[in-house]
Amino acid sequence: MNKLGIVARREFLTRVQKKTFLLSTILVPLLIVGFYTLIIFVAVDDSDKLSIAVKDEANVFEGKLIDKSNDVTYVFVSVDTSSLRKKTESGEFDGYFVVPAGFNLNSRDSLKIISNKKIGLMLRDNVQRPINRALEEKRLLDYNISPKTLDSIKKENPVSFSTIKGKAGTNTKEGVSYAVGFISGFLIYIILFIYGTMVMRGVMEEKVSRIAEVIVSSVKPFQLMMGKIIGIGAVGLVQFFIWGFLVLLLQLLLPLLIPGLAEQMQNQATMPGGVGMAQAAQQQGGMQAVMSNMSQINFPIILSCFVFYFFGGYLLYSSLFAAVGSAVNEDPNDAQSLLLPITMPIVFGMVIMIKAVNDPNSGLAVFGSLFPFTSPIVMMARIAHGIPDGVTWVQLITSMLLLVAGFLCTTWLAAKIYRTGILLYGKKATWKEMWKWAFRRS
Repeated sequence: MNKLGIVARREFLTRVQKKTFLLSTILVPLLIVGFYTLIIFVAVDDSDKLSIAVKDEANVFEGKLIDKSNDVTYVFVSVDTSSLRKKTESGEFDGYFVVPAGFNLNSRDSLKIISNKKIGLMLRDNVQRPINRALEEKRLLDYNISPKTLDSIKKENPVSFSTIKGKAGTNTKEGVSYAVGFISGFLIYIILFIYGTMVMRGVMEEKVSRIAEVIVSSVKPFQLMMGKIIGIGAVGLVQFFIWGFLVLLLQLLLPLLIPGLAEQMQNQATMPGGVGMAQAAQQQGGMQAVMSNMSQINFPIILSCFVFYFFGGYLLYSSLFAAVGSAVNEDPNDAQSLLLPITMPIVFGMVIMIKAVNDPNSGLAVFGSLFPFTSPIVMMARIAHGIPDGVTWVQLITSMLLLVAGFLCTTWLAAKIYRTGILLYGKKATWKEMWKWAFRRS
């Protein structure tokens, strides 16, 4: 065990002391927050707002057109059409349209908007929506139906959801659980690929450079493999917690460094993956509802489970990645053909996780959270919905025990392959050959 600790310490220090580690650890959260801020600024940028001139000869709009999105401004003018065209060409207006004196609401006469530049699809919708809304209100008034009456008829009755045990749930809470579960599962997915591949490359480098021949003369192959896995796993955990701390710190400092950013973030409903959550937040009091429901999420359990499934999933898969790395010779492309059986369960786990965040109690979600090769990803999506709503204690404990058992089995299997493959040169390994190594008697 002392030698295992020496190997793990060496793997940890050689990677932590590299400049690339320091640069990636600091730059990654800066890039994440930077892109996040850039997306917000692009989304709220008012450079694409339009000014549309309206010549209402029929007085249909009665001098009033309002765009609730504030992307389009309507200016009512009384100049002749030729002057209006010149003003548009000069850039005073982005476009104009004329409502002729004989305009008939019921005949669905068309209105032609003339612009000095091409108007994109989304902006076209913003231009048309207030016009059609105003025309609809005019037609309703012709039938003696006021917009207030129509809104009263169309008003939706609130529908609430509750479990049979009487536990209520809101749209905002479900949205927060969805986001937390998806992010947690996706991070585990990325971790398995990044650090598993790092273990494989480390084994390949030592084998190709023949350093492994010198090391195994004083350290058992199993100790070498486990030391490398534990050392790189510790690097990943340290790096991940540094990323989390820096991202949180930058998120708290950005509103202070950039005044008005907090308000823009609150009003922003176009962020990827946040549309439904933002709409639910608007219905229940905006960001206050989100923060209130965030307090209902059991983050201590989520964080503790995240650490467990981080290590459990990493140890399970990294041993297999190490086995593949030990079987590869001078040509690194050989690893690609051997990686498919290992990476497919990870991808499959991501597919199940997408369903699990929406329906944590479905049969597929339960299976995915218990099966050791997919449980690190899927269980994080389920546990965000709470215990016992998203996952029961029995299922959680069973999943953990199965993951530990799976890790022990894959480690035993990988160690048998590693012992033979790390010293084998000149022969291209296949999964059939590796299977023979695994079950060959010592």
